[in-house]
Amino acid sequence: MTKFSDLALDPRVLDAVAEAGYETPTPIQAQAIPPALEGRDVLGIAQTGTGKTASFVLPIITRLSQGRARARMPRSLVLAPTRELAAQVAESFDKYAKNTKFTKALLIGGVSFGDQDKAIDRGVDVLIATPGRLLDHHERGKLLLTGVEIMVVDEADRMLDMGFIPDIERIFQLTPARKQTLFFSATMAPEIERITKAFLKDPAKVEVARQATTSTTIEQKLVKFTPTRRDRAFAEKRAALRALIRAEADTLTNAIIFCNRKMDVDVVAKSLKAHGFHAAPIHGDLDQSVRTRTLDSFREGSLTLLVASDVAARGLDIPAVSHVFNFDVPSHPEDYVHRIGRTGRAGRLGKAFTLATPADDKYLGAIESLVKMAIPAGELPEGALDDASDRPEAARGGRGASSGRPGAGRGGSRSRSSHTREDRAEPVAVADEAESEDVVVATPAPRPTRDQRPAPRGEDRQPARDTARDTARESARESARESVRDPVREGGRSGERGNDRPNDRERHRSDRSDRGERVVGLGDHMPDFLTRSFRLTEPATPDPAEGDAPDA
Repeated sequence: MTKFSDLALDPRVLDAVAEAGYETPTPIQAQAIPPALEGRDVLGIAQTGTGKTASFVLPIITRLSQGRARARMPRSLVLAPTRELAAQVAESFDKYAKNTKFTKALLIGGVSFGDQDKAIDRGVDVLIATPGRLLDHHERGKLLLTGVEIMVVDEADRMLDMGFIPDIERIFQLTPARKQTLFFSATMAPEIERITKAFLKDPAKVEVARQATTSTTIEQKLVKFTPTRRDRAFAEKRAALRALIRAEADTLTNAIIFCNRKMDVDVVAKSLKAHGFHAAPIHGDLDQSVRTRTLDSFREGSLTLLVASDVAARGLDIPAVSHVFNFDVPSHPEDYVHRIGRTGRAGRLGKAFTLATPADDKYLGAIESLVKMAIPAGELPEGALDDASDRPEAARGGRGASSGRPGAGRGGSRSRSSHTREDRAEPVAVADEAESEDVVVATPAPRPTRDQRPAPRGEDRQPARDTARDTARESARESARESVRDPVREGGRSGERGNDRPNDRERHRSDRSDRGERVVGLGDHMPDFLTRSFRLTEPATPDPAEGDAPDA
């Protein structure tokens, strides 16, 4: 059996490894460290939790233990997809390089640029960074990558998922062509394979397990249930999660609960805390100091349940995680492998539970096809969904809360609205019929005769027609004034129309018909300006005999 002492590592590194309690390397370490020490490119493919980090940390410290770093020009570069993974790699360098003068710097988001600039200016042997923050420093002119001798890309498939491949290609172009490249990934997607062919030269390929396989130390369970109602699926799934956690209380020391969406991470964490569990969320939208503090609490054991998005699914080394709960079935099958890989690490036993509804069948099929096995079925504890009604939303009486009767909640509001409209339909019709006799309907005025119509504009209008037009206009104005003084209209304007009796309104109509008045509506009269004639005449030509016309 191979031991670390057989791998030609620096004696000071071997002492640090022994102090950490390790004697025998993992398969990926035993196969990747020798070619890395020789200066060859390495393509490592292994499932998560197999010790890939030490596979490149130990060779880098050994090879760069001699020499001196220059300001703003790191000698080696390690790229990681997330801040947490980058910080974990930095901790590994601290652990295994403590007996040497090896220097490092960590470039991640959420931290002041000033402190990072000072570390770079002093010169570092290794620079651990996320792609975005690394390019930010380079564009600010604070960093040169022309002195990189060893470059490491860790969790390359996660880089692909997060959209970092264009940044990775750009960083490769900023580094020297002659360098050693160590490339590690759990899966080999076509895009990852394209990059390895473009930037790795005759790499030593190390594959210690079939791609995307799960560890045999993890007991997997698939818990399927059908929600009673679609609008209660989220609440019932939270109740099922709480029931599973309580059922595993005897063996559960701590657990990571994975959700697909950041907003669900917050909701699930708040729900667990409301029901007495010690839980906290972690996702990419939280401040870096909060994320670091939460992870430290989880590692120390003061935090029991860590509710996380996939930002915590890759590369986090927390050896003592006893359980993993997939609150959501991951949409990418590779994420399932990485999620459950947070438990059952370093030879320990672990359990992984996945909650699923009938809507998740498509994703489950993709996962089982990837891992080449059917996930064993598990059962919900008896009465698990009874706790769904005892949730904060129901206590507050918020939307979607059950009132214990049919029609409550969102669907109930529609039923009550439609029932109210049906009850009101008949009274409205009766009211319309009762008021139909009292409504005064304005009938259109009779069309004017030929003599009453305004004459066409022009020079040949008859004076008689002008007189008829003026008479009709004056009559219309008088009718309009009379309608303004109509008691019915005045009563309506003053808010007293409702007190008019039907016989009063009939009297008003009969009085108006006796006077021969008609209701004047829009279009029954013509504005004055339309009846005016405008004739353009040519200016008179001055007589030459009279001289020039005087100035106007």
